[in-house]
Amino acid sequence: MTAEPTRTPAPDPPRPTPPADASPGALVRWTIDVINAHDAAALRQVFSADTRERFPNRTVRGADDLVAWWEGVFAAVPDLAMTIEGLSENPAEDGGEVFLRWRLSGHHTGGEWEGIAPTGARVDLDGMDHVVVADGRVISNFVIFDQMQFARQVGLLPADGSRLDVGLKSAFNVLARRRRGR
Repeated sequence: MTAEPTRTPAPDPPRPTPPADASPGALVRWTIDVINAHDAAALRQVFSADTRERFPNRTVRGADDLVAWWEGVFAAVPDLAMTIEGLSENPAEDGGEVFLRWRLSGHHTGGEWEGIAPTGARVDLDGMDHVVVADGRVISNFVIFDQMQFARQVGLLPADGSRLDVGLKSAFNVLARRRRGR
C-alpha cells in the first residue's frame, strides 16, 4: 500500500500594508480598501490599544476589539462593500483629521449584526466618519449613520408611512400626551 504524500498548505497571501508616510487621507483610503477586502486583521496595523471608535450605539476601544467588531460585520454582511462618496483632509503638523462620507451596502445574510439575527435584507446605508490620524495610526473615529434607516431596511422597524408605522406613531403620541397630562 502506498502512503499518500503529505501536502503542505499554501501559505496565506501577504497582508496589505499601509502606505509608508501616507497622508491621513491616504491612510483612510487604505482602510476602506482593506474593509472592502474583508481583511479585519490587516486593520490592526493602523489601530492601537488606545484607538477609540464611537459608533451610534456604542464605543469600541483598542485594536483587538476593533478587529473583532469588523470580523463580526463581515460575518453578518458577507458581501459588504463601502464606497467613498467624499473625503476631506485637514492635515496638521503631527497628524490630521479626515472627514469621510461613505455608502455601505450588502445583504444581511450571515451572522447576527449588533444583536439582530440575519434577515437576508439588503442594507444600503449612508454615513460619515471624522477620523483623527497621528503617526500613521487611527487615534479616533466618530462614526455617524442613520440607525432608523438601518432598522427599517432589516425589518426591525416598519417602513416609513406604512400602516404599522402610522399605528405605532399614533399609539406613541397617545402615550406621550398621557405622560404630559393632556
